[in-house]
Amino acid sequence: MGIATVESLNAEGRGVAHVEGKAIFIEGALPFEVVEYETLRRKPNYEVARTTQVLRASPSRTTPQCPHFGVCGGCAMQHADAALQIAAKQRALENALWHVGRVRPETMLRPIEGPSWGYRHRARLTSRFVAKKGVVLVGFHERKSTFVADMTSCEVLPAPLSVLLVPLRRLVESLSCPDRIPQIEVSVGADVTVLVFRTLVPLVDEDKRLLRAFSETHKIAVWLQPQGPETAHPFHPLDSPPLDYTLPEYGVRIGFLPTDFTQVNHAINASLVRRAMGLIDPQAGELIYDLFCGLGNFSLPMARLGARVVGYEGSVGLVKRARENARRNGLETEFRVANLFQPSAIPDLSTVDKLLIDPPREGALDIVKAIAPDRGPRRIVYVSCDPATLARDAGILVGIGGYRLLAAGIANMFPHTSHVESIACFSR
Repeated sequence: MGIATVESLNAEGRGVAHVEGKAIFIEGALPFEVVEYETLRRKPNYEVARTTQVLRASPSRTTPQCPHFGVCGGCAMQHADAALQIAAKQRALENALWHVGRVRPETMLRPIEGPSWGYRHRARLTSRFVAKKGVVLVGFHERKSTFVADMTSCEVLPAPLSVLLVPLRRLVESLSCPDRIPQIEVSVGADVTVLVFRTLVPLVDEDKRLLRAFSETHKIAVWLQPQGPETAHPFHPLDSPPLDYTLPEYGVRIGFLPTDFTQVNHAINASLVRRAMGLIDPQAGELIYDLFCGLGNFSLPMARLGARVVGYEGSVGLVKRARENARRNGLETEFRVANLFQPSAIPDLSTVDKLLIDPPREGALDIVKAIAPDRGPRRIVYVSCDPATLARDAGILVGIGGYRLLAAGIANMFPHTSHVESIACFSR
C-alpha cells in the first residue's frame, strides 16, 4: 500500500503520480487527488496500481452511472466528469504531437462533443456458456480478463439494446448449442437493428423457431454468421429494411452491412464529417483523393459539395458498397481497390489538389512518405484513431514535406473510454 498525489491522466485513463521519483500509474485515480493505492505490477522504472481509497477527491470525480463499472472492461473513465474526459483526450493529442512528432498546431480546434450515454451503435458482444453454473453470459469482457462480465444492462448501448442483454442470455441458454454461439454482433441503422449470431455448428429447427420468435418479439433483424464475416447473411425477417445512416447536411444516405466497419457514434460521426468538410473546403472542379475511404463516409459529402473525388480502400467488399452508395445518392464518385500499406499500391499524389486520409491505428506512414515536398496536395485533412501514429505522420509532413500544421483537435467518439479520435489539417 502507498499514498500518492495524482498529477495527470495517461493515455489509458490511469492517474499518474510519482513517489520517490518513480512513476506510478493508478487505476481509478484522477488528477489532483490524494489516493491510497495497491501495487498490481512492479517494474524497475514504474508501477501499475489501483486505487483502494480516495483520501482527497477531485471536483471532477463523479458517480459512475453503470452498476457494472469497474468490472466490465468496456469503460474506463465513468468516474470522471465529461469535462475532464475531454480535457484529458485533448491533452493526450497535444502531448503526442509534440513528444512524438515535435510539432504543434497553429490552432487547437474546439473538441467535438455529443451524447455520453446510449451512443454505441456498433458492438461485438461475447456470449459465454458457463458450464459450472449452467448459464450464459452476454456482454463485454471483464477488465483485463477473458471472462465475460455478468451484465444485465449497458449504459453506452442504446436503451432498446441494453434491455435485451438478459433476454439474449435466456435465448442462447434455450438453444441446442449454447456453448457454440461465441459472439453476437450488434449494428444499429436508421430504420433497423441487426443482431448477427456467430454459429459454430448448424442450428436445428427448434433453434431457428426460437430465433424467429425473438426477432418478432423484440422487433430486431437476426442474421447468422457460420464462418468469417463474409458469410454473415439475413435469417429473419428476410424483408427487413437495409442498414444505413444519414448525413442530412449533405443529403447523403450510406448503406452498410452489419459486419462492415462504421463509426460507433452516429452523432459524433456527423459532427466529424462537418468538421472535415470545413477544413478541406471542397470546391467544384478540385480533384480530391480519399484514402482509406471505407463506405464513402467522407467521399460522398465532398462529392456533394462539388469536388471530383476518388476513394481508395483495401477491402473489396467496402469498395463495392461505396460504389452502391454513390449510385444510390446520385453521385459520380469513383472508388478503387488498393492496399494502401503497400508502397507500390499508393496512387500518384502529385496531381491531386487536396487529400483526406482516414487510416486505421497503424496510421499512414508510407502515404505521407510518398508525398513529394515540391508538388502534390496543397491541403491534407487527416482523421485519426491513434494520436501516436498521427503525430508520427505529422512530423514527416511538417519536417520533410514542407507542410504547416494548421489545426488539430479531438472528437469524443467513445465517451467514458480512453480512446482518442482526432482530426488535423495541413497546408502548404
